[in-house]
Amino acid sequence: MGFFDKLFGKKEKESLNQGLLKTKESFFGKLAKAIAGKTSVDADVLDNLEEVLISGDVGVNTTLKIIKRIEERVAKDKYVSTSELNTVLKQEVANLLTENNTTDTISFEIPADKRPYVIMVVGVNGVGKTTTIGKLAYQFKKAGYNVVLGASDTFRAAAVEQLTIWSQRVGVDIVSQGMNADPASVAFDTLSSAKAKNADVVIIDTAGRLHNKINLMNELTKIKMVMKKVIPDAPHDVLLVLDASTGQNAIEQCRQFTAATHVTALALTKLDGTAKGGVVIGISDEFKIPVKYIGVGEKMDDLQVFNRTEFVDSLFSVD
Repeated sequence: MGFFDKLFGKKEKESLNQGLLKTKESFFGKLAKAIAGKTSVDADVLDNLEEVLISGDVGVNTTLKIIKRIEERVAKDKYVSTSELNTVLKQEVANLLTENNTTDTISFEIPADKRPYVIMVVGVNGVGKTTTIGKLAYQFKKAGYNVVLGASDTFRAAAVEQLTIWSQRVGVDIVSQGMNADPASVAFDTLSSAKAKNADVVIIDTAGRLHNKINLMNELTKIKMVMKKVIPDAPHDVLLVLDASTGQNAIEQCRQFTAATHVTALALTKLDGTAKGGVVIGISDEFKIPVKYIGVGEKMDDLQVFNRTEFVDSLFSVD
């Protein structure tokens, strides 16, 4: 068992390694071609590395930032061998995540002075929003918290039903008024119920529509205003769920949602099913919003808190 296993838990580390395997294999395969026949990092290697990062959905702006940093390292150290490139790259990506307000967390926890802690979850349909809420509820319950779910996505036929199934599977309370109910009314009832029960965590689902930014903003603003009538500083987190497998489309969704409401944290799902895990780096850098959770598998406990040290170690470690 290595250092990271001790810090993060062996089971979690193995899940993370497995979840990032497709991204890692794709990256190292392309990196090997980029440095083939070269012994030192020169302009050609950096050009090839730029292509590798962009094709890995790190994003153009973030890629250029990383390349510039490596150029500065090469100029400062006078010589960097291609065998050292991965280590330098790993260090610069870790530094970038540090600068983007992403902190290392190793457990599901909430501030002791905010009870109930209210999380409003947003995101388009199909990204794994409801599943993420269910897994998040499971992790909080496992950590010893009393959790209540609020079914404020009342416009999609299956949304309330799916969230109800998750609440039963996890064994937590849910407040719902059925399809076509007023989302803000559901949120109000959920917080009132949670407060009366001395709940620790409230997770509010919302509609996953992006047809009109103004309507979306108005709807989310109304939900937040109504929640404040029960708990003045709610919501404590506005969590945007994104599907990592969609690559650059996830970045566009992030752009639209951050324009519509104040997003405070990100959850990236389906990392295990894609080679586009680099999008985590690009989104964190472009929007300066901390990545809080990542989905690395189908099992209930495959939603993990995002730990930048662990993520970078799993992505760039050479087996």
